[in-house]
Order: sequence, then structure tokens, then C-alpha cells
Amino acid sequence: MLKRMFVSPDPGRLRLRSGLRAVLGIGLAVVVCALAGHSLVAAVTGGLAALLALFTVLDATVRDQAITTALLPAAGFPVLALAAGLHDHPLARDAAFLAVMGLGVYARRWGPRGHSLGMFAFMAFFTTQFLHTLPGQLPELYSAVALSLLASSTVRFGLWCYERRLPAAAVPTPATGRGLARVTTRQAIQATVGGALALTAGLLLSEQRWYWAVGATWWVFVNTASRGETLVRGFRRVLGTLIGIPIGLAVVVPLHGAAVPSAVVVAIGVFGIFYTAAVSYTWMVFSVTVMAGTLYGLLGVLDPALLMLRLTETGAGALGAMLAVLLVLPVTTHATTDAWIQRALRCVHACTAEAAARLSGSTTAGPATAGPATRIAELEALLGRVRLSLAPLVHPLSPLRARKARAGQVLALLNTCAREVRGLASVAADPEASHDARLAAACWRVEASVEALTAPDRPQRAGVPGIPPHQTVAEPALAHLHGLERALAELAAPLHSDPRAPLIGV
Repeated sequence: MLKRMFVSPDPGRLRLRSGLRAVLGIGLAVVVCALAGHSLVAAVTGGLAALLALFTVLDATVRDQAITTALLPAAGFPVLALAAGLHDHPLARDAAFLAVMGLGVYARRWGPRGHSLGMFAFMAFFTTQFLHTLPGQLPELYSAVALSLLASSTVRFGLWCYERRLPAAAVPTPATGRGLARVTTRQAIQATVGGALALTAGLLLSEQRWYWAVGATWWVFVNTASRGETLVRGFRRVLGTLIGIPIGLAVVVPLHGAAVPSAVVVAIGVFGIFYTAAVSYTWMVFSVTVMAGTLYGLLGVLDPALLMLRLTETGAGALGAMLAVLLVLPVTTHATTDAWIQRALRCVHACTAEAAARLSGSTTAGPATAGPATRIAELEALLGRVRLSLAPLVHPLSPLRARKARAGQVLALLNTCAREVRGLASVAADPEASHDARLAAACWRVEASVEALTAPDRPQRAGVPGIPPHQTVAEPALAHLHGLERALAELAAPLHSDPRAPLIGV
């Protein structure tokens, strides 16, 4: 776990830049709120809004990211007013909270923008509970949120918009369906049920801090698509909180709420959230826990009992999420992983076909096509979803040894496919690369291999030469294509094994 945090690859230093930019953007937001004369509570609200805007807005293009950020107040302000107005009406407040939670998950069907707006709306309700917001405070909070979003957007889209020099980000969306066949519909129901269980348990533990349990349930559901993913994420959330509490106490208590050193610790926590989120959910939660403890210190309510209560509430929330995904309209890990693997394989073929077309001088590989960089980014995003979906089986605590080994084999072979595709795209990008008629035949074999993996019942086309068993290929493009063929051929065994023992299953 430590290795994943500190030595994981960071191509283009994107995680590093994201973390540093978040510290700058959120810091600027808090400073602007302070200069505007806002209270500490309003400044904290504004800082959290800036953090959410930078962390959750993940549209494919910078333009779409800016539009989504501009729409955040439309989702958050009404919820802030609703939560503040129901502060003294517990039953109505609880029902509204669960409704916002369910709708927030349901909104993910509309892609990254729906995901961001749903998350911002939920966190707006959560923040009012965290800060005990009353209706009279709303004008100041609206001002603080608006100023903070403006400040953080100035940094993200103006001062340091490094995404403008990168290919458009690939944001894969789950396969869609109708009614209860749609994953987002099932998850919305699961989240509402899990939130109700967490809310009940949270109130039994504390009538003042019950919302931590509901928040834990919410965050366990974020970026998951199956019961296996949710179970693993619940475990990691509890583990990250468990690690963060004693370290947070050791760091925060000696500060006695002093503003400057507390601000430094918060900045380190913010950096940790953004730097580790892509590689370790446990360490991201650890960073959140330390940051939350520091905020409690600034607000003058920190004590060890409070943090232990937060750990208990987090456990209750994670348990509520786990029970919901196991018992209410479960989405199997096998079905989810199979869908992502098939999409990744089809993307492998698309990448290969486009690269081969460019090498053969085909006019179809012109400006209108997606381009190798965009295709590669899409493939990497899809493989990221495959890894996330396979996480339950490759987890160190997984008792399913045979399936764990086969899942590891699938991941290794898919990584080989990605490596060969990247190499092929690199060769294709060279204008001096030689054109070879054998590329068409090799690409045809790759297409046949992908069809055999994604549609095994479909009759395979005849007349496609096989892979030479011991041929040494000098040409780089053909070498990558033949390496890709071998990896695809080896994938057939783990993917098309005995159906009575599926590759993925929880």
C-alpha cells in the first residue's frame, strides 16, 4: 500500500500537478473569502466547494469542465437552502437527505456532468450538517461558494490549465440499459437503502454527528459499479479512517487550533487527496481524515472521542453500503467486468486498425479520425475500469485463489495488449515508417482474435493466416502486431473457461 502511494508511475507528472494546483486553487479561494470579510465557517464552506469543483469535475474537455463548474451552484444552492430550512425538523431533514442521495447517484446516468452535479448536491446537504448551518447564514455561504468557485476556476482554467496541452481525457461511461437493467438505477436504490441503514445506525451512535455514517455510505458508492467494487471500497474507507485518526491526533492536537500551522496541515491533506486518489483509495481517505481533524481543530471542537466517533460512524456507513449492495438488486462483478473487458478489447482493435491504416497510407486515417493519442487515452481509461472491477479478486484478502490467479492473468495480458498498442501507435506516428502490405493481414488477424473473444458464437472468417510460431520480425510495427496477436490468443483460456466457474464472481 505504501509502495502504491509513493512509487506508482505518474506519467507527465499529472498527479503531482493536480495536487499542487488544488492547493493553489483552494488556498486562493479561502484567501478571497477572508478578504471579503466572511466568517471562518463561510471560508470553510467555500474551501470545500472549491475542493469539490477541482476533484469531481472530470469532463472530457476543458470547455465541458468549465460548463459543469459553472452549473455547480445551480445544484448546490437549492440543496443548501433545503438543508438549512429543515435543520429543526429531523424527520423531514432525514427524508430529504436520502432523497438527495438517491437522486445524486441516479444522475450518474448522464455521464461525468451528472456525476459532478449529483456529488456537489449531496455534499451541499452534508456540509450544512457538518457546520450546523441555519437559514440566516445562507447569504454569506452563497457568497463564499460563488467566490471560491470563481477563484478555483481562475487557477484551473486560467493560470494553470495544463489540460489544454493534453489529448482530450477519455471518460468511459457504463453500458446503458432500461429500467432496473440500468446500473445507475440499481445503484440509486441501493444507495438510498444503504443511506437509510447508515442514518439509523448513525443516530443511535450520536444525535449530533450522525451524518458521518451517511457520508461514508455515499463515498463508498462513488465510482463503483458492482457489489465487489463496493465491498472493497468499504473496507478501504474504514482502513484509511483507522490509520488517519491516530496520526491526525498526533499532528493536530499539539497545534491547539493555531491558524497558520493548521492551514499548512490542511494544504498537505488537500495535496494528499489529489495525489493519491488515482492509485490508492485508502491513502486518499487517510488524507481526508487528517484534513477533517484539522478543520475540527480550527472550529474548536476537536477531541479524541470525536474522532473515535467518526471511525465508528464510518464503519456503520460502510456496513450499510455493503448490506445494500449484497441484498438489494445486486450488480454482479462478473457481469460488470465482462462488459468492461469487451469494451477494452474492441478499443484495442480500433487502435490497431487506425495505426495500421496510417502505416499503409490509407486516406481514412485523416484529420477526421480520433487519432492515436485519443484512442490510446480511451484504452487506458477502459483498462482503468477493468482494474477497478477486478479489484475484488486481486485484493490480498481475497479467498478465491484460483479466480484471483486467473484475474491476475487477464490483467497481465490486457496490460501487454496496451503496451503493444502504444508501441504500434508510436511507430505509426513516424512519417518515415515503411508501408508494408503484411500490416493488413496482421491487422485482420487481430480483428479476428478480438471477435473470437468478444463474440465467440459468431462464425469466424476463413482465410486469415495464423501466427508464425517462431518468426523473428524485424519491422517494429509487425513485431507489435504479432505480440498483440499472442496476447489476445492467450486471453481465450481465462475468458472462455468453464461457465460453472466464472472468472469473476463475488
